[in-house]
Amino acid sequence: MLVYDVTQARSFENINKWLRNIDDHASDDVVKMLVGNKCDMDDKRCITRARGEALAREHAIPFLETSAKNNVNVEKAFFEMARLILKKTSVNSTEGTSGISPSLSQGNRQSNQSNCMNCM
Repeated sequence: MLVYDVTQARSFENINKWLRNIDDHASDDVVKMLVGNKCDMDDKRCITRARGEALAREHAIPFLETSAKNNVNVEKAFFEMARLILKKTSVNSTEGTSGISPSLSQGNRQSNQSNCMNCM
């Protein structure tokens, strides 16, 4: 999970460096997701949702905005990451078992979106 702060341009600018590090040091099938945090702070936002989405599209990875403070999409981000890992593990498994419980992908997918409507 590559997380940047929507109120700090520098954290967003570091994403490409982090992605290069992943490409250089992780296996080719590593699961990645881009997450823009602090979406509740629109008054201090300097990275638009569209910019985050564009970067995620450029690298063909999922994107989500969250607010840890207001518990917006945090659980959803982890469930989605787990779902992607489970899917990839199931596809790559030669033994037919992934070692990850299928119930994880069917867990509670609720997210509190009351304070951050643009984070969906």
